[in-house]
Amino acid sequence: MLSAGLKFTIPLTLISFILGLSLGFAVALLRLYGPAFLKPVIRFYVWLIRGTPLLVQLFLIFYALPSAGLTIDAFPAAVIGFTVNIGAYTSEVIRATLLAVPKGQWEAAHSISMTWAQSLRRIILPQAARIAVPPLSNTFISLVKDTSLASVITVPEMFSCRAANCGSDL
Repeated sequence: MLSAGLKFTIPLTLISFILGLSLGFAVALLRLYGPAFLKPVIRFYVWLIRGTPLLVQLFLIFYALPSAGLTIDAFPAAVIGFTVNIGAYTSEVIRATLLAVPKGQWEAAHSISMTWAQSLRRIILPQAARIAVPPLSNTFISLVKDTSLASVITVPEMFSCRAANCGSDL
């Protein structure tokens, strides 16, 4: 019974977290170092996604998009919903951890003629990654728990399968 739900929960969690982390990294970099005209758009995205319940976001993706002509199966809809949600949350974590690295680290990297990309990759990101591990771990654990919301859009996951005895011969 439990394994029937786990075969959806584990991939849903891992795919959504990896894609959401990638989206969050891009959003954080654009918010900190991107062009000025994108910053209000990015702030609005983060504000909107963090300010609306995940269940509402999943409903909109799975039930409202078909009325606009975009039909998405349940599993991809759940991945999209969780990715967009996790992207907003992780962007704030990554943004905060990048800001937590002392400005002197940037200055030291530039003093030895490192480019912006080299400074980020070799000096700033390793320090920021160490700071980001605890909040990103919490986000991952929350995502594991939030996957139960995918059952609302007909994705059989471990909690709903346990309750409904999915895969049993009863």
